[in-house]
Amino acid sequence: MLRDDLSNKLIHLTRGDDYQQAATRFNSIIANGRIEGGTTTIRGAYRCVCFSEAPISKLASVLSRSLQDGGTRYKAFGVMVDKVWLFERGGRPVIYQPDNEFEPLPESHRYRHVRYEPPNVDWTWEREWRIRADVLQLDPAATTFIVPDRRWSEKFINDHVANVAIESDFFGAPVLRDFQWHFIALTDLGLEVPDVPAP
Repeated sequence: MLRDDLSNKLIHLTRGDDYQQAATRFNSIIANGRIEGGTTTIRGAYRCVCFSEAPISKLASVLSRSLQDGGTRYKAFGVMVDKVWLFERGGRPVIYQPDNEFEPLPESHRYRHVRYEPPNVDWTWEREWRIRADVLQLDPAATTFIVPDRRWSEKFINDHVANVAIESDFFGAPVLRDFQWHFIALTDLGLEVPDVPAP
């Protein structure tokens, strides 16, 4: 990439009224290896999984901006996937346009509509992508989990190992399955996310 505002990755941020609620949702994504589609803020109630193409280096700004521009309750837990991987599965950038341009869209593209009527309605800073899906199954080879700091990655790894990764061998003895997922802590990248509680 030649520009620092572009990325070959896409990030799905977890929402919650507080960090505990967001952490519970995030832990469910890890445990199940998938993201459930939703209909919040999607005209036509199409079920989608949403991402941002903002680079991870800009994530602290995105989290700060989301609180200023409507309180979307994003927290610093994210699922980062390869852009080509999502594109091959049908993920596309949204179409920012006035609401009166929704109906002329072909039905197959309406899930991509996002209202854009500057200066009062402008969500372009989210740089949103969507994939129309009830469930998006994640591929460990194409997925990285984002957490605020190492305390949180240790918590999720411990939760996952305790709840998911034990199975039995041929003789019935417990065996620890390989942990498939990997994490990036924002603090390791030099990014500061304020007001992050301990897990």
